Amino acid sequence: MTAAPRSYVEHVAVRVKDIHWHVRFFREVLGMTVREIEGSADAPRQLWTLGGMQLMSDPSFAGPEGRLAHLGVMTEDLEAVLERACAWDGVKALPQGRNWLELPDGLCVEVIQAKGDAVARALAIDPRK
Repeated sequence: MTAAPRSYVEHVAVRVKDIHWHVRFFREVLGMTVREIEGSADAPRQLWTLGGMQLMSDPSFAGPEGRLAHLGVMTEDLEAVLERACAWDGVKALPQGRNWLELPDGLCVEVIQAKGDAVARALAIDPRK
């Protein structure tokens, strides 16, 4: 089998009870600004920050921490990743689309096709240097 296409985690989607509190925290403490909102700014259903967070409003959530909804993984070859994934026992397709997978422990992964050399450029960054 040929080498796997290179990929990276592009975003982490987390369900939160109070989305406005979390937006303020990620902005004011970590400097992560909003790049996209679904719904209105006053009542967002979900939003994405520059820096990889997707916050999903879930007012009924009663736990002490956020719930991981899914990982968004950017890849340089979506078709090759999906072909490889189908060969793994326990990987299931999800109704959201053919690029949505559920792993045996329940982890959901959204696999996204990158444009051009975006994956190579992202992986070339060494944030600890």
